[in-house]
Amino acid sequence: MDVLTKDQRHRNMQAIRNSKTRIEDRLAKALFSKGYRYRRNDKSVYGKPDIVFKRLKIAVFCDSEYFHGKNWDKEKHRIKTNTEFWHKKIEQNMLRDQIVNEELLKNNWKVLRYWGRAIEKNLDICISEIEKAVEDRKHGKLH
Repeated sequence: MDVLTKDQRHRNMQAIRNSKTRIEDRLAKALFSKGYRYRRNDKSVYGKPDIVFKRLKIAVFCDSEYFHGKNWDKEKHRIKTNTEFWHKKIEQNMLRDQIVNEELLKNNWKVLRYWGRAIEKNLDICISEIEKAVEDRKHGKLH
């Protein structure tokens, strides 16, 4: 049984965005303030990464824990309403993420994926990893 009314649930779900999310904005603004220039949600790159350094072939994804299935085997049991729909949707998202990673790696892209909470709690670590990837790619290191 849902704890929200149908109208409340509708408004909550309507507010969920698939691009330019809060976690994506936070990471992008931190990179921009350090002088990095990038594209956001570039449709020309397979998987439409949240942040793209196209010339360097670096794709950065900012994934929410819920929609991308972090700790899925443990967390899937917490979904109590419309479970069949949500299990199918989240498992499809996880499969799509895996396919996107494989396709980009096959084409010599560096793929970086960050969970939303990692961005919120450890933004400096995320930025450092991206900076290292950028420097490595600038100096010809592919991985």
